[in-house]
Amino acid sequence: MRFRTWARDLALGARFAVTGGRPGLLRTLLTATGVGFGVALLLIAAALPNMLFQREVRESQRAPDGSETISAPRPDSFLHLGRVTVFRGDVVSGLLVRPEGAAPAVPPGASAFPARGEMLVSPALRELLDSSDGALLKKRLPYRVGGTIGEAGLIGPAELRYVAHVGFLTTDNYDGRGVRYGWSVPEEPMNAFLILLVLVASVVLLVPVLVFIATAVRFGGEQRDRRLAALRLVGADTAMTRRIAAGESLAGALLGLAVGLGLFAVARQFAGAFTIWDVNAFPSDVVPIPALAACALLTVPVASVVVTLFALRGVAIEPLGVVRTATPRRRRLWWRLLLVAAGAALLAPVIGGIEMTQSGIDSVRIGVGVTLALIGLTSLLPWLVEAVVKRLHAGPVAWQLAVRRLQLSSGTAARAVSGIVVAATGAIALQMLFQAMEHEFTQGTGSDSSRAQIAVGAHAENGDEARAMIARFERTEGVDGVIGVVSSNVWRPGPLKDGEEFAPMASIRVGDCASLREFATLPSCREGDVFVFLAHGVQGSPPDERVTRAARPGATVVLRDPHPHPSSPGAGEKGPLPEWRVPADARLVDSRPDPTGMYEYGVLATRSAIDPARLDTPDATAMVRLDPAVPDAGEHVRNTAAEIDPTSWVRTLNDTEQDAQFSSVRTGILVGSTLTMLLVAASLLVTTLEQLRDRKRLLSSLVAFGTRRSTLSWSVLWQTAVPMLLGLGLAVAGGLGLGIVLLATTGQGVQDWWVFLPVVGIGLALIAAVTLLSMPLLWRLMRADGLRTE
Repeated sequence: MRFRTWARDLALGARFAVTGGRPGLLRTLLTATGVGFGVALLLIAAALPNMLFQREVRESQRAPDGSETISAPRPDSFLHLGRVTVFRGDVVSGLLVRPEGAAPAVPPGASAFPARGEMLVSPALRELLDSSDGALLKKRLPYRVGGTIGEAGLIGPAELRYVAHVGFLTTDNYDGRGVRYGWSVPEEPMNAFLILLVLVASVVLLVPVLVFIATAVRFGGEQRDRRLAALRLVGADTAMTRRIAAGESLAGALLGLAVGLGLFAVARQFAGAFTIWDVNAFPSDVVPIPALAACALLTVPVASVVVTLFALRGVAIEPLGVVRTATPRRRRLWWRLLLVAAGAALLAPVIGGIEMTQSGIDSVRIGVGVTLALIGLTSLLPWLVEAVVKRLHAGPVAWQLAVRRLQLSSGTAARAVSGIVVAATGAIALQMLFQAMEHEFTQGTGSDSSRAQIAVGAHAENGDEARAMIARFERTEGVDGVIGVVSSNVWRPGPLKDGEEFAPMASIRVGDCASLREFATLPSCREGDVFVFLAHGVQGSPPDERVTRAARPGATVVLRDPHPHPSSPGAGEKGPLPEWRVPADARLVDSRPDPTGMYEYGVLATRSAIDPARLDTPDATAMVRLDPAVPDAGEHVRNTAAEIDPTSWVRTLNDTEQDAQFSSVRTGILVGSTLTMLLVAASLLVTTLEQLRDRKRLLSSLVAFGTRRSTLSWSVLWQTAVPMLLGLGLAVAGGLGLGIVLLATTGQGVQDWWVFLPVVGIGLALIAAVTLLSMPLLWRLMRADGLRTE
């Protein structure tokens, strides 16, 4: 019987929601729109883990399988070499392949193996190459476009990717030999710091969504209460009116679910059209985790009923009207502080208990603690707004109108900005965590980008060719200077001694004095000088005696390996070994880190001391200084490297580098934060418009009595700004406090106390944006026809 009563009254409320005339229908649509935005974002959040996982799956499925060693050519085997380059900040990944038989495995995403000299390209790369912006990149990829890589071979529709069939790959310059694609690398466990970061980010990003949904189901409360008073007049009791109100909110929430599903379906189709923080995805990869999606879809209608019943506690709906006392009962503070205290109590036992070496944390305790703290801080806002606005009095007319409105209904204004408060609080705490952990997950590379910005290395047939390669870099557009050396090795001559498996060896680098000074601390240098530089065991370099065993002042060395392995290049060469004598006046000097951060060792020789043409299988190494005044200077250098040798290595020198897992987590959080802030902005706008619509008759009356439109516009600004400023102040205090507690759990300290400034700036920008966007509706509502009634 009780169930039938609830079902009847809920159904009656749902009927009122869609048949209650234009005002009721507009309220339902506003609720559905607000709930729909929230549901769509919840579904996107539920799909984000699967989207990132599918990107990793695609990456592994297209990689040549390295689980089996193929020692000899087969009809289905191919040689492969992975290539990664950068073009104007965007990563361009590639795979060079050369088949060894008539039936090589076809790359994923391709219908056939590309012909020799051809490449398959992703749609995004084809578009770039066909545009005027891709002219520089075309020179780096001198292959004919023979087809397009399909979805199976890409991690995202915007990826810049190519697969080229080349003839220059050999077992001397390849990555490996494969017969199939698909390579699964065991996942590296995430450490406790990153787990904490992901957990806090999930709470911080989702709680504002839930707060907004709770706000959306209360849209149009004043009109609903007047309709319920009419029902009391025709015989409905208090319990029945509350059930009808719950049914009305439930209808809006269910309609919002449908809107949210529709928005998610549309957003899913356009997933590949937008790139947020370098991430985009195919629509087929944007699939919510079923358990998370079901939880979100069930929570929304239940929350709509609970929130509506909770909101009606302070309203007395009588047959002759709605009773809202002019001086509402003072809001209680104790239970709001109790929520914050409960969150702090849950987090307190974890303080100092999380270490980076751990692979797990107490996720439930921390998640619930952070959630309670955020909800508690949000619940403090209505109390704070009420306590402050009742003390505000004198001022201009616009200010007095705004203050009086806030004094009469501060809860509505506080709810409008509650989503921003919880988002700002969480953002400040999360940013404090980011700054501390960024220090832990960012390491110095040892590189010195002030000395060079790009390092390049290429194999050469002889020393003259290596010198010519360096000269080409010196002539490249945008190059301000080149640290260039021809590198090879020297060996101790004679038979192997007892216990030796190979002849003692040392490296030799030939270049001008300016270049040699980048590798060692030289007291002086001029043409004809030779140095033996020693690293003294730094960075795992060999002991100095091992270096001087092969090369020391006055020693004779050979320029080709005297005891090569049978499989090494040049093992079958005949004839006497070329010799060279290290000058007796060669000085011993200390190695210094080169611009890449490496301590090298061996022999440094100026060009007149030894002819580079005598060196065996030399390499050309160039560390390039770019001219900042030349646009695309780095792209010109990379093009030169590709023209010299398509297999050459090119490295951009950065002073620091971040852990790959941290970078991945950071990207995911930035994507979620961007979506959450967009929702918060939309929620504030929708809530403001809903409040203006509720005050349509009041606004028209004020204009009819001579109030200036500009005065009302300013009053709307103050009604938004006062709760927002109070909320931002609360968010700063709460965010800093929560951040300090979370940092204490990891034993970290605060890196920057001013981390809240960008968040406050975003909040102030939202105030201005919402006010401007609400002006057209405000001016329309101030027309005289707003006085019309039925």
